[in-house]
Amino acid sequence: MAEQIRTSCPRDCYDGCGILVERAAGRITRVLGDPDHPVSRGKLCQKCALAYNGVWRDPEARLQRPLRRRDSKASNGFEPISWDDALAEIAAQLGRAIESHGPESIFHAHYTGTCSLLASEFPLRFFHRLGATDVEPDTICNNAGHEALGYVLGTSVDGFDPKTIADSRCVMVWGANPSASAPHAHSQWLRETSALVIVVDPVRHATAEWADIHLQPFPGTDAALAFGMMHVIRREGLIDEGFVSAHTVGWEEIEPLIEASTPHRTQELTGVPVAAMEKAARHYATGPSLLWLGQGLQRQPRGGNVMRACAVLPAITGNLGKPGTGVCYLNGDGPRQIDSDYVSAVHLKRAPTPTISHMDLADALADPERARAFFCWNMNVAASAPRQRELRSALSREDLFTVVVDLFQTDTADFANIVLPAASFLEFDDIMTPYFYLYVSAQVKVDEPPGEALPNPEIFRRLSRAMGYPEPELYEDDRAILDVVLDRTGLGFGFDELAERGTIDPFPDPVIRFADGQFPTPSGRIEIASARAEADGHPRVPQPDADARPGDGQFRLLSPASEWLMNDSYGNDANVRSKLGPACIYLNPEDAKALALEDGEAAVVSSQTGEIELRVRCSDIVARGVALAHKGRWPKGEPGASNVNVLNPGERSDMGESSSVHGTLVRIAAA
Repeated sequence: MAEQIRTSCPRDCYDGCGILVERAAGRITRVLGDPDHPVSRGKLCQKCALAYNGVWRDPEARLQRPLRRRDSKASNGFEPISWDDALAEIAAQLGRAIESHGPESIFHAHYTGTCSLLASEFPLRFFHRLGATDVEPDTICNNAGHEALGYVLGTSVDGFDPKTIADSRCVMVWGANPSASAPHAHSQWLRETSALVIVVDPVRHATAEWADIHLQPFPGTDAALAFGMMHVIRREGLIDEGFVSAHTVGWEEIEPLIEASTPHRTQELTGVPVAAMEKAARHYATGPSLLWLGQGLQRQPRGGNVMRACAVLPAITGNLGKPGTGVCYLNGDGPRQIDSDYVSAVHLKRAPTPTISHMDLADALADPERARAFFCWNMNVAASAPRQRELRSALSREDLFTVVVDLFQTDTADFANIVLPAASFLEFDDIMTPYFYLYVSAQVKVDEPPGEALPNPEIFRRLSRAMGYPEPELYEDDRAILDVVLDRTGLGFGFDELAERGTIDPFPDPVIRFADGQFPTPSGRIEIASARAEADGHPRVPQPDADARPGDGQFRLLSPASEWLMNDSYGNDANVRSKLGPACIYLNPEDAKALALEDGEAAVVSSQTGEIELRVRCSDIVARGVALAHKGRWPKGEPGASNVNVLNPGERSDMGESSSVHGTLVRIAAA
């Protein structure tokens, strides 16, 4: 009879699904959705269902032993070595780098290859003690939004509790695509509400097509649209004057900008019809309303300004601090009281951590005087980073000692001197906290790692030992850490009970953020006008800006998530790749006609940093002047050994040293 074990999905996804693993004769036979989990309800999303029953359980596809490069990086040949030899070589190379150029010459890049607590936070103990330069993780993704919402609300990680939707009359999803990035929120949370759903997105994706109202602004015009909606709200007397007076700073400074943002002017800038904009503004302002601000929204040249502008909407309509209201970018560990600083042992830092942006990674690694060694763990930078060709050239430096920790021989691992095999989420215990729902979940070990693969914490304990570090925090046992973390939450039980229950919701009733009217800003209010922003070189108030439309035959390229890929985590699964088919670029039929391109024809797409051949798909999911090519493919599996990031020039957003990938301009021609 099959044994069933509950665990949780730690992928970079809003859903945070529960998983049921079936085992027979000591072997995993199936990985399914947990029928008792409030999100998965017995069903995994299509990409996880394929990968977790495919390449992730294929021992032949997994890294099983440490590997050492045999010859030059150009040869790409590796040989198995022992853990002792691998660790000794790493320690010796790091020691030489520290002696000649200091610990800051060791760079490490990491992100959301796994979002479970120990796997993502414990390795930082090693790097804090080492003093290495951190490639700031959020700069590849969402740092502009974090900085912008910090100016306005004082926090970017205290979002609404999704359960409060029961009291909402309107939900506005701006710049997120739940159908690809939160499949269960798309199919359940949104579809089961009686609230009117508004989607604001330049792409008519599945959630936008289903919504009651879809506003489709041209990319880069979101701030202008937010101001246009504020104009309608003000004109029609829907401003919550009492809330504005009691809880905001700077309303009088932004009013003249709102007055000038007439609906017809907004339509000219954004392409959104006046009637649709007015209807959406009325529904949102009347409330109670939720505002979901997607991470894709701020990946543009003025993404920070966009986020500040959108955050004014709940402030002036009183859609905060009451049931059925709120704004959500991400939900952090706050109300769950998960002590991530303890897990990462920030006190081990001997000096402030040096950091760089992912936008600067190619330059940093190309400089022998700046970078002597590079660690990459929990991500595949050769697939996900901008300036792909320049980064690959930098990674090819023979004198750049590179260590990659991963489950698979990724594009980045191909540039490594030492590759260390990591365990998957099915092979060690951990805790997972989703960044949308406020749940706490157990990640439970259900199988042994293949070969000599090890969980991240054990890998970095061994590295600490090889470096001769004496601090006891570097060797703390996984179970001890998990029980301390759970004890500090006040839940009243340890990991064993959490594992038995699978997932818990610590809050029977919806958590209402800012119910006391207090915000963690210097004034304690919502800062529509921000002195901190001004001191940092930004305008005191958000601006109704719109980016100039592409000219001279160029297109604005969007590269969002695919429904079949989780960033690039599943890019090596054969079944996923068969679902993907050839890499495509979506063009409005009128644009394709003007370029004399037929559906299915090969086209060369080029930017200032590179070019790639993609298959044309004619579709009105994008407006004229906009092109779309999904991210996440492994370059090594593609013709030309490139993915869409070969086109990304790595230009920064206006805030947070962050990615403005959705501002990339390209040219398109027949192959």
